Amino acid sequence: MKNFARATVGTFLLSAAWTGATAQQAGPQPAEPTVAQDAAATSDDGAADKNRDVIVTGSRTPKAIDKIPGAVTIVTPAEVQRSLALTEDNTAVLAKTVPGYSESNQTLNTLGETLRGRATLYLFDGIPQSTPLRDGSRNATFTDMSIVERIEVISGASASEGIGAAGGVINYITKRATREGLHANIGGRLGTQFEDDSGIWGIKGDVSYKDGAFDVFAAAAYVDRGVTYDARGRRIGLSSSSSLADTKQKNFFLKTGFEFGGTQRLELTGNYFRLASNGNYHYVAGRRPPAGTDQTTGLPDTSEPGPLLVNGQDVLRTEFNEFKQAALNYSNTDLFGGSLLATGYYARQSMRFGGENTDDRQDPLIAPIGTLVDQSEINSKKYGLRTSYTLPEFLKGLEVRVGIDAVYDNTEQRLALTDRVLVPPLKYTSFGPYAQLSYDIGPVTVTGGIRHEDGRVKVDDYRTLFRRNRTLVTGGTLKYKNDLLNGGIIARLGGGFSAFASYSEGFTLPNVGIPLRNISTPGQSVAGIVDLQAVIFENKEVGANWRGSWGSIGGSYYRSYSKLGANLSVDPATLDFVLNRRPVRITGVDATAELRPTSWLRFNALYSHVKGMTSAGNNVTRPLNVQLGITNIAPDKLNLTATVLPTPESSLSVGMDTTMDRTVRTGSVVTERTQGRTLFDATARYKIDGVGTVSLGAENVFNKFYFLAFSQIDFFQNYFAGRGRTVTLSLRSDF
Repeated sequence: MKNFARATVGTFLLSAAWTGATAQQAGPQPAEPTVAQDAAATSDDGAADKNRDVIVTGSRTPKAIDKIPGAVTIVTPAEVQRSLALTEDNTAVLAKTVPGYSESNQTLNTLGETLRGRATLYLFDGIPQSTPLRDGSRNATFTDMSIVERIEVISGASASEGIGAAGGVINYITKRATREGLHANIGGRLGTQFEDDSGIWGIKGDVSYKDGAFDVFAAAAYVDRGVTYDARGRRIGLSSSSSLADTKQKNFFLKTGFEFGGTQRLELTGNYFRLASNGNYHYVAGRRPPAGTDQTTGLPDTSEPGPLLVNGQDVLRTEFNEFKQAALNYSNTDLFGGSLLATGYYARQSMRFGGENTDDRQDPLIAPIGTLVDQSEINSKKYGLRTSYTLPEFLKGLEVRVGIDAVYDNTEQRLALTDRVLVPPLKYTSFGPYAQLSYDIGPVTVTGGIRHEDGRVKVDDYRTLFRRNRTLVTGGTLKYKNDLLNGGIIARLGGGFSAFASYSEGFTLPNVGIPLRNISTPGQSVAGIVDLQAVIFENKEVGANWRGSWGSIGGSYYRSYSKLGANLSVDPATLDFVLNRRPVRITGVDATAELRPTSWLRFNALYSHVKGMTSAGNNVTRPLNVQLGITNIAPDKLNLTATVLPTPESSLSVGMDTTMDRTVRTGSVVTERTQGRTLFDATARYKIDGVGTVSLGAENVFNKFYFLAFSQIDFFQNYFAGRGRTVTLSLRSDF
């Protein structure tokens, strides 16, 4: 597998260098970023040519791709629609289209899903969905993908959007009405694995109206999922952190705006999303092979109908993700010669996990030991203000952008059924002024900026649970002040060639909920826990690109370092996660390519290699001689896609998704070994006059049996095979 994959990479990239393929900075290009298109108006390649070169994430105003010294990926409307023809999994599209993003876990749980080996900041129209202070690995499923126009990804540590972007920023940007008059779309989907209760069905619709300066876009979606099966016809186990299988999902979205004064716009958006388990199945452990042997030879975890009985008790309870958010945007494109953008937002997020009667749930004051069932629930409330003011010509060739971001985030974790504190409320406030310069000197653009983070986390006095000796912990306030720098240069060399170099810093806080909930020694205070120190990331990167009429090709090499990292391991005695504070260095290579030999044929490819190193203990002076494993670093991957557009009404795509073999060593000792896999998928689309657009998708076309890479390393209830062949038929009608 490894030799085949490497040979394929080399052959393809050499071929692309000869004929031309996709820029690392660009990838498939977007529609104009401040005006999302209706699906009916989107071209087959997902973009209007005049708008192929702009991005707003990070800059918050349209910025030409060839003036951004860094790795940027645009997941186009066409890529989003192709993903929807295959699966409703929000992160599957990222795994297929973004270099450095790891394999999807195919559940609600994103533990082990990283971007360039680090946690990523998920945004929804710029509103943060991530909860870094108490990351439950459930923040990537927060909306129905049918309202998403495109996805903008900045890879590498970034402070542009504040806390949490250790590996990068992923911004899901929603649609809005752009065509005059009244338009409606309604669609449905039916999917199956041709096994009992494996069906998935949904109905989705939207209405858009535009009359001159006024526009409104409203959408609703409902999805009902059955259980999933592997390629051998065995039900796949339900994740302890909750699954996409056996769930119901609903989403309501509204975006309305009004333009006035010729240059100003006021826009209001709101979204409600809820995904909840049906509770028709329960988890059943499989049979994992002994440690050190081939982990793909065992019997995977499965699911069985009916309630889960532990000591005669039914411990099944409804699990859910519920995300509510609203934002008010004001923009003025001609304010004293510049552009102003201000966004105020509110977001409330609730993530409830499954029922358990494990040791950490017990309390003899409530019920006899071993009989108490409870559910953990993370709740977060966010209020924020994001501003930017851009002067495109402060001086000739010099663009200046300044702004202030402010946020208040209150996150806690409770045992919902008995209303007990698991992690006390973490009250985070941040004030972040920034300034960014961009100077064009002929074919060269030089950028640089600074962001000052002034934040604090306040924690009141609290008491840990019975398992941790009901320890009283003295509260306190943790203060953070950091100046985060970035700089870069990109040179447009002529003939479509360009090269860039960049340096950027990112900032986050560790998953502080883990050490706080695990305190068991009296006399400790929040302010005295060294594990809660901030994490600063430094990202250095160089890259080169070629773009031409036949396509483009690009690649970059990066090095990310944090003196005091934050990695998770599992305590073998308690099976709880432990937060490790060690220095971390990650290096990697990203490469993307696109070839368009004719107007009706396109080839896309991406390749990524990531390697991470840390020390053997919590000591920053020790050498970085321990290789990081699957919870942080994904195996190398290669994705290839071929798309044929025989007529304006039709398209056909075939994709190959390869995850490569990997062996992780500490010295000469093998600590992890995972086997790769190659999967194929296919989608076909045809537009029928008077009916609508019909799409047929097949995931894992050849029904290959495989284990997810993350499942090949023993954690808690994670021995899952991947999904077998899934066929989905979709219809979207425009009125």
